[in-house]
Amino acid sequence: MEIGMKLRSLKEKKKMTNYRLTQMTGISGQHIRGIEEGTRQPTLETLSRLTAALGTSLSELFNEDTECSYLNEKERKIVEYVRMMSEEKSDALLNLIETWYR
Repeated sequence: MEIGMKLRSLKEKKKMTNYRLTQMTGISGQHIRGIEEGTRQPTLETLSRLTAALGTSLSELFNEDTECSYLNEKERKIVEYVRMMSEEKSDALLNLIETWYR
C-alpha cells in the first residue's frame, strides 16, 4: 500500500479530519491532501509528525502489514490519549505511573 493511502486509512480509522490533523501537526490541509493523493512527496520529518498525531510510528507506516505488530489496542489507545495531552498533563501522568512502579 502506498504511503498516502496508508495515511488516509489511518486518519479514517481514527475518525480524524484534515483540520484536526493540521492543528496537531502544523502541516497544511492542502499538503496532507497532496500526500494522500500521491501528488506530494513528504519529508521524513513531515511523516514523523503525521504518524505521531495518528498514534503510530514511521516503522508501522512503512510496514507492509496493516496491523501494528508491537502494540495491542489498549496500548495504542493509551498512546493516542497521551499524545493529545498537554505536556503538563503527560508529565503528571508519567509521575503517577513511576510512583506506582517504585
